[in-house]
Amino acid sequence: MFPSYWIENGLKKKVAQLPQEPGVYFFYGKAESALGGPLKRGPLLYIGKATNLRSRVSSYFRGYKTDANIRIDANLRIKHLEQVEHLQHLEHNFVPGRSEWIGSMMPLVEEVEFEQTDSVLEALILESNLIKKHQPKYNTLEKDDKSFAYFVITKEEFPKVLIMRKTDIEKVHNSQLLVHRKKAIKKRPVDGELVTKNIYGPYTSKQQMQIALKIMRRIFPFHGGKQKTEKGCLDFQLGLCPGPYAGAISKEDYKKNIDGIKLILSGKKKRLLSGLEKEMKILAKQNEFEKAAQVRNKIFALQHIRDVALITRDMESSSTVHSSHFTDANELSRGIGTVNREPRTIRIEAYDISNISGTDAVGSMVVFENGESNKSQYRKFKIKTVDGSNDVAMMKEVLLRRFKNDWAMPDLILLDGGIGHVNMAEKLLRQELGLDVAIVGVAKGPTRKNLKLQMANSHPKGDQPLADNKVPMTQFPKQLQNFLNDKNLVKSIMDEAHRFAITFHRKLRGKNALK
Repeated sequence: MFPSYWIENGLKKKVAQLPQEPGVYFFYGKAESALGGPLKRGPLLYIGKATNLRSRVSSYFRGYKTDANIRIDANLRIKHLEQVEHLQHLEHNFVPGRSEWIGSMMPLVEEVEFEQTDSVLEALILESNLIKKHQPKYNTLEKDDKSFAYFVITKEEFPKVLIMRKTDIEKVHNSQLLVHRKKAIKKRPVDGELVTKNIYGPYTSKQQMQIALKIMRRIFPFHGGKQKTEKGCLDFQLGLCPGPYAGAISKEDYKKNIDGIKLILSGKKKRLLSGLEKEMKILAKQNEFEKAAQVRNKIFALQHIRDVALITRDMESSSTVHSSHFTDANELSRGIGTVNREPRTIRIEAYDISNISGTDAVGSMVVFENGESNKSQYRKFKIKTVDGSNDVAMMKEVLLRRFKNDWAMPDLILLDGGIGHVNMAEKLLRQELGLDVAIVGVAKGPTRKNLKLQMANSHPKGDQPLADNKVPMTQFPKQLQNFLNDKNLVKSIMDEAHRFAITFHRKLRGKNALK
């Protein structure tokens, strides 16, 4: 539900008319006029990327609650610091799943603009380039810049493309890894600023960068190994390495591949396509038909980038998925290797509580993506606000703390518990926080073998939970239906959540015993 402030400013209507395509969106603050002159666009507050612009931007305005004492409308302007701080605290509670900075930013947003792109990959790159150019306040506040990652082109006979953290780049800034200082640096670095030409970024998600690099490498392959040989090189066999040390590609053609990646990372895809089309025509006139066909395949791949793997819940809050379509897989495979269609990542989070009569209580969150554990996403929680043995209250604390963070949003939440846990989570997440997420309780028998699935009826007219084991499968996406029907897989995930929780509990209990 949109607050009245955004309705009065016409933002609700504008957001509803945004295209359902990938792109980059811009949040602007209050417009100002100088000495009664025409209004000037307000300050740029935030830049974000989306697989579906309409759905993504709309998600920022969902879940807000209005209150007569704190109602924000077109006539209210915050003038005092204490009012700002109070409003930030309130607004932080209104935007579940978003960071504190985003929560405090939303009441200041008075204008929304966007730039549509042809693919999610281009949205990812465009966002990075624009953030670097404009340095919006809430992008720089949202994350420690030391954790940003960058694409780095190495300085060697056959360069490779690496992904590096800013701290790692600074350590090797003067080493042979980077371009010689006289050629690379435009000006003296200021406060650790990265100014080498062959560094592209910053990016906030190293995982998305790895996927993006894999997509680019299929079109413009390069040698990625440390060894200067293709012997035993799996990438060479897969077509990801063009084999420069085996003499399978000339130095000139290899450089063209690296230049192609540079243009993509610089956001100059149109210029890249134009250059490739000219090259293809020249090769055809010279009767170099095989090379012309390879260039044609690169053009086709750039115009039909398959980047479904880049679509993650932290980029898109709804289940709407934008994907590009290949019309001729065989055509593509001749030049750059077959690109298989990759499904959207299904993220499942499982939670468990471990304690002894309420002491040393902890909670765990484990994450499975497409059926495989992602241990880098695991989280553990010390229970801070609950005294005594109250698993439901402890689980509520864990869920509140989890959705306070700007982490990827799950498709399904599994709770170790029965209908009481499900009722609590349904009220907290779906009703109070306005999150559209499937919630299932997994009650286990004494031997932890007989699973009973519990789910509250999430249909609009149904407020009462369903009876034991009567899970309304039809309201789930097909992937979740298949998952919940596999009791062995559900059990293994819950066992992992239990293992992670009890391991942390034992460690904490041991430390407290020593004290």
